[in-house]
Amino acid sequence: MWIYFLIIAGVVLLDQLTKQIVLHTLEVGESVALIPNVFHFTHIKNDGAAFGMLDNARWVFIVASLIAVAAITFYLVKFRPKNPWMYVPLAMIAGGGIGNRIDRLFYGETFGNGLVVDFLDFCAFPDLWHWIFNVADAFVVVGAGIVFVYLIGEIIKEGKEEKRKKAQPQTEA
Repeated sequence: MWIYFLIIAGVVLLDQLTKQIVLHTLEVGESVALIPNVFHFTHIKNDGAAFGMLDNARWVFIVASLIAVAAITFYLVKFRPKNPWMYVPLAMIAGGGIGNRIDRLFYGETFGNGLVVDFLDFCAFPDLWHWIFNVADAFVVVGAGIVFVYLIGEIIKEGKEEKRKKAQPQTEA
């Protein structure tokens, strides 16, 4: 269980550290090419969800992230997943949610204005990818992807187990 809280703390720390670097080195709208026309640091204010989706729903995200982090923590404490490796991606999701929630509460001109600092700008494929995101978003997406793949694997495994049980001859005792 302790690994869960360490991962969350690490994600939040890395996320907030990178955002502070951006806040202190780049003006909003300023962009620095790390790999020209491929990867830039571009400082933007985002009031939407991950990757700038659903603009202007800031209080929804503040509440939703609180509920999601509480639900994940409750699930891990109460039900303790069979697979201990599930703590890692769930902690990644929770840590990313907390990192962006901190921004939504404290970043900007007024308390709780709902803005998030985004800066990771993959601009190599502008027709396919036009979102700018942050470390917290990356952890949420990767964590959710791992959970998704794990759950698909579990569904497939259960389906195979059911087929195996049905294929075995029934014996009476």
